[in-house]
Amino acid sequence: MTHPLPSPNAPDRTRFIVRHGAVRLLGEFIAPERGEVRRRDVVILRTPRGTEHGEVLGPSSPQAVAHIPDPTSGAILRVATDADLQRIAELATAEACDLEIGVNLVRQHRLAMQLVSAERLFGGERVLFYFLAEHRVDFRELVKAMAREFHARIELRQIGVRDEAKLKADYGDCGRPVCCNTFLMVMPPVSMRMAKLQKSTLDPTKISGRCGRLKCCLRYEQDVYEAHQEELPKAGSRVLTRQGQGRVLAVEVLARRLMVEFEDGRRQPVTADEVLTKL
Repeated sequence: MTHPLPSPNAPDRTRFIVRHGAVRLLGEFIAPERGEVRRRDVVILRTPRGTEHGEVLGPSSPQAVAHIPDPTSGAILRVATDADLQRIAELATAEACDLEIGVNLVRQHRLAMQLVSAERLFGGERVLFYFLAEHRVDFRELVKAMAREFHARIELRQIGVRDEAKLKADYGDCGRPVCCNTFLMVMPPVSMRMAKLQKSTLDPTKISGRCGRLKCCLRYEQDVYEAHQEELPKAGSRVLTRQGQGRVLAVEVLARRLMVEFEDGRRQPVTADEVLTKL
């Protein structure tokens, strides 16, 4: 039996931000009429996709929802019981088997695609497969074969390499859980120019994340670097300091410090506050 989703004008009950699904969807969900819901509770949800399980991140607010791109919505049916938690564990085991079966079916149909992950909804409404592919793939016959195999509605969703990391990666070089698998809601654009400005090593093996692309964390301080860079003299420019005139050889943006070669041949670091004017 399919239950309708709550109306946006439903009775004014407490609402929570909940993370759910293999790709860490975020949305605002209405609390159940009975029972207390707390942060980090595992809950059973009614979403547009069906019945799912998720994790409560905290109370909702208009400001919080405004920061979520394409938020989902629905209702919290209940805090997960011991039986629910057991079923969630069983689904995780089943998903591993589903992925193996799916890989074999892809191989049989000789499709140029790589299955990355399988997801079973808690309510059994559908089985989702996430895949990588360089080009568009006609998987209509594959879906039919999967439907016969799993006796469920099948969805195939193409993802990128960053999304693959979001699904599969665990820890980054920093020793912490990868950002895309924890708090990042949008994958930020990252360029080699950012690495050069921040004077990071340009060795691709050291500035690439688990996805093989430039690390998302290069984006975090970029706005600060750019703001400081606009205020500081560029390398090669001439400046007047309290110690005399000189030419800027190098700039340490975040430290707001310059390496200056003075007219008498001296080379020494100068802080931005010591620069009287740009010549």
